[in-house]
Amino acid sequence: MTMSATVLEITAELAAVGRAAVSSGLVLASGGNLSARLPDDNAFVVTASGTWLDRLMPADFSIVSMSGEVLEGHATPSSEWKLHQRSYAARPDINAVVHVHPQYAVLLDALGHPIRLMTLDHAYYVKSVGVTPYFPNGSDDLADSAGEQAVEHDCVLMSHHGCSALGDSVEMAFRRALNLEEAAAATYRAIAIGDFTTTFPPADFAQLHHA
Repeated sequence: MTMSATVLEITAELAAVGRAAVSSGLVLASGGNLSARLPDDNAFVVTASGTWLDRLMPADFSIVSMSGEVLEGHATPSSEWKLHQRSYAARPDINAVVHVHPQYAVLLDALGHPIRLMTLDHAYYVKSVGVTPYFPNGSDDLADSAGEQAVEHDCVLMSHHGCSALGDSVEMAFRRALNLEEAAAATYRAIAIGDFTTTFPPADFAQLHHA
């Protein structure tokens, strides 16, 4: 089947984010996967299995129904398609999921250090970080646990694996992924100089999010 103009626009936007994610160091080789919900709300576009995010073409995407059926495009979606499906099911307000492997974020979690939000952008875009235990990639356990964390968090860190950033648009999801990794890098540097306390001012954070 020929992809519609709407789907082609979405895949072009996802491909641009894929290139930016690789150039930003958020993912290597064929790691990571991207998706966007389709306007009818019954399916989503997701990168296909084995694709490199900086080389995406229209043929490198699958259209998958919310029940898990491949409707169009590449016959084999990413092995992480369930991760995206569960996130959309948990959050009707989101329209995109950016799943990447940010090194600082994964490292801090592996060492038992929470990521601290230090700047206005960290506080605004990331807000909070959900964390799941380690589960094998592509597993129902991973998808289910990430979906559970997505109910309350726009950024979900999967131990020894990567993160998913959620947004009402592809651009917003990617901004969150970038800010999560920047916050993780800032946290790493703070720990390296012996600071274990620095965060965005709590009173300002509460006001920022109308808490």
